[in-house]
Amino acid sequence: MHANVGDILLVHGHVVGQKDRKGQIIEVRGAGGSPPFVVRYDDGHEQLVFPGPDAVVMPPGDAS
Repeated sequence: MHANVGDILLVHGHVVGQKDRKGQIIEVRGAGGSPPFVVRYDDGHEQLVFPGPDAVVMPPGDAS
């Protein structure tokens, strides 16, 4: 997985009824754009994330 600052991280809910979480990548700490990422979610919460297979990185314009 590769990301740039400003990209969107979408983490799919993996339990019935759990919503997807979407946040903006504000820092890339891995070499060459690899994880971990610091993500700011829509509710303002910031978290260090090591994305799993339930996550995708999208350019900011594709995050509809």
